[in-house]
Amino acid sequence: VQLQASGGGLVQAGGSLRLSCAVSGRIFSSYIVGWFRQAPGKERDFVAGMWWSHTRTYYGDSVKGRFTISRDNAKNTVYLQMSSLKPEDTAVYYCAVARRGYSRSEYDYDYWGQGTLVTVSS
Repeated sequence: VQLQASGGGLVQAGGSLRLSCAVSGRIFSSYIVGWFRQAPGKERDFVAGMWWSHTRTYYGDSVKGRFTISRDNAKNTVYLQMSSLKPEDTAVYYCAVARRGYSRSEYDYDYWGQGTLVTVSS
């Protein structure tokens, strides 16, 4: 499985941005696709996740109500729509795939994209 994240950039606080994660390779319905982020000097945190086979989603507490994860099966692409952005959302955002199902831990994710930088100015 290969993942390619894109869509990062500079945005003002209160603005919106959509990240994309193109997924290629053999992926099974039980897999989870997730987004994580890592700010400078901090640990990598879970942001959002969803099953490849259906629309059930789950979010980290700090982004709930502001971020939305979605999937376009025809394009094999997962999106992260980010709204009401805050300076503390500044981080490198990664998409990843977990083979063993639901998890919020980065250690349970087996495949990772290269990351895309999101910078939110105040």
